[in-house]
This record gives sequence, structure tokens and C-alpha cells, in this order.
Amino acid sequence: MMHQHDKHAEGLGARFARFAKRCATSMGHPLAFGAALLIIVAWAVTGPLFAYSDTWQLVINTGTTIVTFLMVFLIQNTQNRDSSAIQLKLDELIRSTRGAHNALLDLEELTQEELNGFLRTYQRLADEGRKRVRQGSKDTGTPDISGGKTSKT
Repeated sequence: MMHQHDKHAEGLGARFARFAKRCATSMGHPLAFGAALLIIVAWAVTGPLFAYSDTWQLVINTGTTIVTFLMVFLIQNTQNRDSSAIQLKLDELIRSTRGAHNALLDLEELTQEELNGFLRTYQRLADEGRKRVRQGSKDTGTPDISGGKTSKT
């Protein structure tokens, strides 16, 4: 049970996050697409009534611009939270997996050059694994990646 004080302590950020998620979910529903399509059809049908005037065109341009502008912020908020949740889940899997490299935790905070270094290491591991498979060997195991060098352990 939430007290009045708890509602205020919850903060604007949490309320906005819930609102953004509900909006993003509802806007992704087929009925929302149908409603948008219906609005566009109604606008197009009224074209002859307004002689395709500049005002008639301005109505749809302004409406779609406003909706798009607001939806960008709602969708970005939802994607940021979803991305953070996925990163945390992946970090927990890495952290809790025996033999996993803890250096791979929180990779999204690295510079592009640092990410490229890890990428090259894992591309090399994939190439070596494919070579082993082509030769009839297994490609399983936990190769050591410390120091940028790979050695089968």
C-alpha cells in the first residue's frame, strides 16, 4: 500500500517512465496504427472540401510534427530504460558465469577504440573456432583472452 508521502517521494522520473512505457506500448498497438491511418484518410478525403488549401495542408503537417516530436522523447526514454535493463541482465550473466571475463562487464562505457580491441579479439576467436571446425576439431572451451592474446585452456 502506497502512502501519500511515498507517491511524492517516487519522483517525476519514475512517473514519467511509467507514462512513457504505457504510451510506447499503446502507440505500438495495431489499433493505434489504424487510428493514425483513419486520421490520414479523413484528412485526405476533406481535401476537396477545403480546395487543398495551404491551411488544409498545414493541419496535417503541424499535427504530425507535434506527435512525432513528442513521441521521440517517449520512445527514447523507453529505449534507454530497456537498454539499461538488458545491459544489467547481461552483466549479471557474465558476473555469475564461472570462467567468464569480468572485464566485459559495462562495455557500453568504453571508448570506441577500446571496444574495437575487444571486437578484434573475439573476431580472432571466431576465426580460430571456424578453422578448428573445418579441420574436424571441436571449437568449445574457454580460451584465455588476457593481454589480447588467445590461448586454449
